[in-house]
Amino acid sequence: MLLLLFFTACGGQQKKVIFIPDTTDNSRNIPDPFDSWEVTESQNGRGAAGIPEWVRLYFNDAVNEIEGLDRFNGKYIFIGENRGNNFSALQQWANGFSVEQDLPRLVTQRVERKLVASASLYPDDEYGEYYEFLIREMSNGEFLEAVKEQTFWLKRKITVRNAETDDNAGANSVTVTERYEFLVLISVDKETLQKQIQGIMMRIKTKISPTREQAAAIARVKSTLFEGF
Repeated sequence: MLLLLFFTACGGQQKKVIFIPDTTDNSRNIPDPFDSWEVTESQNGRGAAGIPEWVRLYFNDAVNEIEGLDRFNGKYIFIGENRGNNFSALQQWANGFSVEQDLPRLVTQRVERKLVASASLYPDDEYGEYYEFLIREMSNGEFLEAVKEQTFWLKRKITVRNAETDDNAGANSVTVTERYEFLVLISVDKETLQKQIQGIMMRIKTKISPTREQAAAIARVKSTLFEGF
């Protein structure tokens, strides 16, 4: 299972919140059911010490700030994630993660999120067949000059408060689990990626011609796709 993004509150808080992806932008505003968590181990040692800056920024809902780091200047950043209890299987996934096979899914999700955010109707109604055709072509696209920069793993202890309990309930009111989480960071030159996406968008030929309103929506999203992308 490839998950794209998860974010957390700062470690010094008494109650931490994790957010899951929103379809409108790169932020996260839907609370995960976790009550609290802590990093117990990472590939750099015990506890949260030694976690790379890009991982910390990712945890703090700041992918745009990762792209602002000097080493990633002029590049888009995509992060693939996988998590579970089988360390060996997750490590194999991270080692086998490739820009050729896996990056198209990450790029497609970012493009789709932008189209959904720009639509006043359901995407199929807003863009007609163009939407379906574009997502399919993006998923099968080849994106050149992408680099698998780094992988990083950590282990988290997660506490979840069970339903229908209160703060005065006994120890059985919470469930504590631990799991490994692997992250893969990929960078790609912004100008190169934009040209490749624009090429795909221009090549789309639908079987059913869009209506006047759909054609206008398609033209609009073509011209604004990379604003806040």
